[in-house]
Amino acid sequence: MHIAIIMDGNGRWAGRRGLPRSAGHRAGAKTVDAIVTAAARRGVKTLTLYAFSAANWERPPVEVRALFTLLRRHLLTQTRRCLEHSIRLNVIGRRDRIGAGLVRVIEHSELATAHCTGMQLRIAIDYSAQHALLEACRALRGELAIDPSQFMAQLGAVDHCAGPASPVDLLIRTGGEQRLSDFLLWECAYAELYFLDCLWPDFNAGQFEAALAEFARRDRRFGRILEPARVAGSGRG
Repeated sequence: MHIAIIMDGNGRWAGRRGLPRSAGHRAGAKTVDAIVTAAARRGVKTLTLYAFSAANWERPPVEVRALFTLLRRHLLTQTRRCLEHSIRLNVIGRRDRIGAGLVRVIEHSELATAHCTGMQLRIAIDYSAQHALLEACRALRGELAIDPSQFMAQLGAVDHCAGPASPVDLLIRTGGEQRLSDFLLWECAYAELYFLDCLWPDFNAGQFEAALAEFARRDRRFGRILEPARVAGSGRG
């Protein structure tokens, strides 16, 4: 199972408490720890977290700097936890616009956990699904026949994925908004969408379990029509 989460609401959480937005991001990082642990315990195969979108560069420079400082510190901490629980860590998104120091931390984290066989934790940093799709199309132009698996492999290469990008089964978004915000547009083609008003720092393992329970109730047909079960004892003639 592949679960993707848009972690929305850190700034509003801080604002409602009269705190700087950076305090909301720090609180959100603690929620990341709790949800990663909950997902690993539930046997989730892949967890993708939307940490910093390409559009987030439009935020005030002081907030962007604080976010990248937090991301760097969190990657170092998360790497140790991943090794303890055999979780493979992978950062997806562009790397040409972030600092060399952060790129080195990313590469170290990926290399250190490459042998891990448990859940794959993917963190999206400077990520844009539209950019990834365009780059994959450019790389494959001239190809006479492209199947979906080949395209997904190329999409993964664009985003520095540790393996082929897999379809998302469940997308969770906190914060009350109901849109994808340029996140995993190809991979979410048949994803079940789960939106909730809770701000990300207030999201917890119990609400994560509620999302999984709702997912289990969904009827996923992928465009097919399922025949009703034959009534017991009925037959021809």
